[in-house]
Amino acid sequence: MEVPVAGDGSRLPWSDRADAGRALAECLGHLRDRPVVVLGLPRGGVPVAAAVAAALAAPLDVIVVRKVGVPGQPELAMGAVGEDGVRVVEDAIRLRSGTDEAAYAAAEQRARVELETRAARLRAVRARVDLQDRVAVVVDDGLATGATARAACRVARAHGARWVVLAVPVGPESALRRFDAADGVVCPALIRRFRAVGDHYRDFRPTTDVEVEALLREAVARTGG
Repeated sequence: MEVPVAGDGSRLPWSDRADAGRALAECLGHLRDRPVVVLGLPRGGVPVAAAVAAALAAPLDVIVVRKVGVPGQPELAMGAVGEDGVRVVEDAIRLRSGTDEAAYAAAEQRARVELETRAARLRAVRARVDLQDRVAVVVDDGLATGATARAACRVARAHGARWVVLAVPVGPESALRRFDAADGVVCPALIRRFRAVGDHYRDFRPTTDVEVEALLREAVARTGG
């Protein structure tokens, strides 16, 4: 696995997700002539991925995953689910939160229902791009625990990608250097004392489903489907 590509973080905070995507694309220039598909994680990862895909002249698609949050702390992932039945369980976080197996199963099932609803809506806008023998660049707006990113990378692999690259604008150095679900990791801002992704953006307003759908339609028009 490649050592993460890392900048010094001097450009932080990013103005918004599109700004972060353009910075991320600068680190991915070596993939421009490869058979790349850029895969954004809805919702927040898609504006970042759209900027990357435009810079690389590559197709834009999504990988739909849902975080399984700790009860009472929904932003803290104790696991994640992805399309095609992919699941990731962060046992250390689950046990530390005091969540037993029955409670985890119930939370995972709720996440699965939400995932299937969102996947159906997005696939009506953007049919899945064939990943067979291609480079899948999995993009999010940042990384915290890594559970969601791991699920997304496993989904890309299951769909036939020959190489999987995780690309995020910002994340904790310790987690990214240990990330083992991808063939490579690219991050222009590795943070040693990391608290939250939103700390590194001036504008971190939630991305809406309508915005995601619009970006997908624009990408389909740009690449001819």
